[in-house]
Amino acid sequence: MIIQVGDLKIGDYEKKVINEILDSGRISEGINVKSFEIEWAKFIGTDYSLTTSSGTAALITGLSSLKYLKDTNISNNSKVITTPLTYISTINAISLSNFDPIFVDIDMDTLGITAKNIEDHLETVEDITNYSLILPVHLMGFSVDMNKINKIAKKYGLNVVEDSAQAHGTEYKNKKTGSMSLFSIFSFYIAHNIQVGEMGAINTNNKELMEICRKMKSNGRMCSCAICTRNTGSCPVKFKENFNNKDPRFTHDIIGYNFKTMEFQAALALAQLRNVDSIIKQRNENVKYLNEGLNEFENIIKLPNYSSKTSYLAYPIIVSKPEIISREKIRKKLENKGIETRPLFGSIPTQQPAYSHLKNEYSNKLPNADFVGKNGFYIGCHQYLGTEELDYIIKTFKELFH
Repeated sequence: MIIQVGDLKIGDYEKKVINEILDSGRISEGINVKSFEIEWAKFIGTDYSLTTSSGTAALITGLSSLKYLKDTNISNNSKVITTPLTYISTINAISLSNFDPIFVDIDMDTLGITAKNIEDHLETVEDITNYSLILPVHLMGFSVDMNKINKIAKKYGLNVVEDSAQAHGTEYKNKKTGSMSLFSIFSFYIAHNIQVGEMGAINTNNKELMEICRKMKSNGRMCSCAICTRNTGSCPVKFKENFNNKDPRFTHDIIGYNFKTMEFQAALALAQLRNVDSIIKQRNENVKYLNEGLNEFENIIKLPNYSSKTSYLAYPIIVSKPEIISREKIRKKLENKGIETRPLFGSIPTQQPAYSHLKNEYSNKLPNADFVGKNGFYIGCHQYLGTEELDYIIKTFKELFH
């Protein structure tokens, strides 16, 4: 038996909509992209949503756009308080957008940064004007404590940005993650709850920011229309006086990126969005089933906290007694039995080679992130796993530990 971390099954309906796109002759940013942006904003509970080519592109677009937003003090090289335990694209986006990531430690249960750790750090800061943002990550679907984090941000005059790439539909106090900050980002990578290969989204209630992001992801062009027309005569703004007879599609007033989206991914996302509640429910039930089957081993491995409000990306496990058995030994045995595993990313400043220049600065300052980064891993809990596969996982763990 082979049990993957993630799986994707394309049905007849998905094949039909893909063929319709091919027949239409419009494969880049058309009606499917616009429709998904509308529906995703509704689902998350924000006024606006904007697709990008990936989750990483979404975060770079949003962060880069903040510097053009009026009435803010966000500037190049300002500091962003964030998590050390995340997929590296979060920190890459911060760095590539000319911000300076500042790491505080995580909570072992939610795998995210805590309000206390954020405030403990801010209390040591001599010049708060060097700081601009707090950027928590809702890792593996677990929500951080957004009310407390927003309260601290307000106290210190900072903005909050949510990386909700891995938390499609997780609820925190009756609000979905990604709806409680200046802007949020999502990823629809292949292993995520809505999975299309490569696509991202930015969600916000700030109209000005959304218009800047729309320009930013399209090479900084002057136009911020939802969909760019190919027909010159039908462009609704080309001949408006404020553009001085310049074509806004090919006139650029900010330096941006090419992070536009293809129709194929948006169509697949729309198809899955029709079933998103059942996808989340099945993943949630799978986590509950695995927890019940593996709870006898909680003295050796820490199982994920269960909540009916969490939309789980995967099933994270932390080896709490590495002196008894190592993560590597467990992963090797699981892989040999056909159960795919992946490490829990690693603590960015202390365990990721790309950020080794920060290792000395953060040595012994991030004990939880360092421990999880060294001893954490995850397996699949996706909606295509049934009782047979889940029982096989439980049986394999029992064979491993007995």
